[in-house]
Amino acid sequence: MLEGIGGLIVLVLDIFAIISILGSGASTGSKVIWVLLILLLPLLGFIIWLIAGPKKA
Repeated sequence: MLEGIGGLIVLVLDIFAIISILGSGASTGSKVIWVLLILLLPLLGFIIWLIAGPKKA
């Protein structure tokens, strides 16, 4: 049961990150790369985005 809650939290955080990326002022290519990183590596991608990702416009 704990794994399911953890997975749900990661999913919500990833959705938040993707929405934030799409609303950022980054170039289209950069947005695509960030979204792919988060989709392919959900937890690690979110952490990397949190540290170095594009900021909101």
